Order: sequence, then C-alpha cells, then structure tokens
Amino acid sequence: MEQELKPNQYLSASQLQLNERGALKHLLCVQGLSRELLEQLFETVRSFTAEDKQIIKKIPLLRSKTVVNLFFESSTRTRSTFELAAKRLSADVLNLNIDSAAVKKGESLIDTLKNLEAMNADIFIIRHSDSGAAQFIAHHVREGVAIINAGDGSHSHPTQALLDMYTILQHKPDCAALSVAIVGDICHSRVARSQIALLNTMGVKEIRLIGPRTLVPPFAEQLGGRVFHNMEEGLYGVDVVIMLRLQKERMQGGFIPNMSEYYQRYGLTANRLKLAASDAIVMHPGPINRGVEISSLVADGDQSVILEQVTYGIAVRMAVMSLVVSGQMQSVRQ
Repeated sequence: MEQELKPNQYLSASQLQLNERGALKHLLCVQGLSRELLEQLFETVRSFTAEDKQIIKKIPLLRSKTVVNLFFESSTRTRSTFELAAKRLSADVLNLNIDSAAVKKGESLIDTLKNLEAMNADIFIIRHSDSGAAQFIAHHVREGVAIINAGDGSHSHPTQALLDMYTILQHKPDCAALSVAIVGDICHSRVARSQIALLNTMGVKEIRLIGPRTLVPPFAEQLGGRVFHNMEEGLYGVDVVIMLRLQKERMQGGFIPNMSEYYQRYGLTANRLKLAASDAIVMHPGPINRGVEISSLVADGDQSVILEQVTYGIAVRMAVMSLVVSGQMQSVRQ
C-alpha cells in the first residue's frame, strides 16, 4: 500500500474532497473545510435530529444507493454507526469482511475496488491502518463514487472530529469564548489531529494539549495548541475536556511506565475535574479505558456527554453521506 502511494503525484486530500463549486464530494480530512461548509453540514445534522436529541428513524435520501463499509482495521463502534446512518437514509449497505476478502489472498487494493465498483457501489467508507489510504483510494475510484475516511493510520478521523464539534456546540455555542483541553496520547491519535484542526477552523479561543512528554509530539504546538505536561495546570478553568484513548496498538516501546502511573498523573478524576470550569463538559471518542484515562465517576457523571457523542455520531455521518452524494451529483452534471 505505502509503496503504491505517492502523494506528491496527486492533489492534496483537502483539494480532492471538494468539487468545482466548493461542495463536498469526498470526506478525507477536516483540513480545507471552510467554516461556511461546516455550518452547512451542522445544519444538515440538525435536520436529522428531533427536539429530544433522537435521530430521525428513516429518510429516503439515499434510496437505491449502495454504501460499502470497507474496514481494513477493526472498529465495531465506527462501522456500526456508519451502517446505521446509511440504513436510516434508506441505502443498501455491504459490510466487507476483510479477514476473508481477496486482499488477504494477494489481490491488490485497486483490483478489490474495481470489483466493488462493478457492483455499482456509490459510497465507500474506508478505515485503514496506513495514513493516506483514503486519499489514495479517492484518486482511483471512478467518477461519481464518494469516499469517506473512517480513520487512516495516525493521520485523520474527520467524522469523529465533526461529531465532537457538533456535541460541543450543543452545550457551548460561543466558540470564540471556549477553552478546550485535549488530554492523553496526542502523539498517536488521528482523532486529536482532526480535532485540533477543526477547533481552529471554528475559531475556538484556546486549545490546550495535555500529556506526558513521550505522548505529545515535539511539533504539537505547530498543530495549533498550547502544550502542558502538568495535568492540573492544563485543566484549570477549561470549558471542555476531551480525553483520548491510549493507542497501545500503535506504540512501539515504553511510552509510559505503566497504566497505574499514567492514571495517577493524567487520569481524569472527580477532583481534577473540579479544576475546570464549573459547567465544563467531558468527552471521550471511545472506547473508554476506565481507571486508565478516566474514572467511572466522571465518565458516568452529570458533566459527561460521552453518550451524546455516540448519538450525534449517527446524525453527523448521515449528514456527511448526504452531502457527498449531492456533491458527486453536481460534479457529474458539470
């Protein structure tokens, strides 16, 4: 995969995902999305959400369309929410079992894609362990087929960042007044990279990146946040606390001494949460490691909006699929 991918030959992901009118035809990353486009997307999310925060059950927007969940990396939560979102839009859904797929038998990724295209698939939801995989695939699909990145390596996870931002806006609509702390394994987190970019686009006042030196990359401040290695100092007065999962599967070597010491220094406890603003909200992209990144008391507490993130995730993915299909149709007509 990485030998085939030569990004310099292609348009960047941020250029590739927009059509000639600036509408979304793929979603590969949050970089390059304008605030106006984001507000259009969030308005679409609102149209799919009832007053009681429940997602509308069935809409025929994608009737006769086929959505393929192409996951080369396991994620029950993300795949399930994409599947449910597609079905609520009345699409046909195919979940490809990669463990038994032809890719595992030696077939190239391009050949697999061409075979799926021959089945008249309209949207590919791609999750891959290689950074740049979704961009690579977007360069090789036929005209009219949309690619949505469901996470690629340590690079990007745009729909997670979008649902996180939408959740924040439901509680803290004034972005210019917000102080947001992102805590934990920033080094290996594609979620953190996407969150930082999106928060900056939305004009958030302050982003704090909190974690041990081994888990905060030296270029972290270039991403657009202020680095703290002391948890208490970093949490003081913040409005939003986003905890990150330790990406143990991506760690090579001893990034932390042990889980117990990590929790003692960087776990979000009830006492530490008191240092944030009194009305601060707590978020986590999941899955949660209780007693490692966050205490059960906080995860299940009144300030936690973790389950809201899951609910809004369905509506956000419905909105993304709706917009990319519309953007592809515009491109085909031109």
